Amino acid sequence: QVQLVESGGGLVQPGGSLSLSCRASGDIFGIHSMGWGRQAPGKQRELVASILTDGTRNYADSVKGRFTISRDNIRNIVYLRGNNLTPEDTAVYYCNAQGQYYNSHSKVETFDSWGQGTEVTVFS
Repeated sequence: QVQLVESGGGLVQPGGSLSLSCRASGDIFGIHSMGWGRQAPGKQRELVASILTDGTRNYADSVKGRFTISRDNIRNIVYLRGNNLTPEDTAVYYCNAQGQYYNSHSKVETFDSWGQGTEVTVFS
């Protein structure tokens, strides 16, 4: 299968910035889309940013203009950088990847995987 491991996160002051990264590993055939979702306490998970192999990006309105997503297609890494953070950005941030992988029989199958999450807390 495909594993996703996030890094970054932590405590941030209001107005500060965040820098997250996530690397996908496993028997990967190709990754079509990589992205970041977040889940605040008591709320549903929302997809905040995604990026396709060709570089097409999409952002949730809540982060548009403040967050930037990028990816390294060679190393299967996706990055999320944000600035001007507010307490409303406090959440567990999860990496997502969708694509195809080689199963145990060397057949290509699709996958849609999430990482374990990394916590971002914005507080003064």
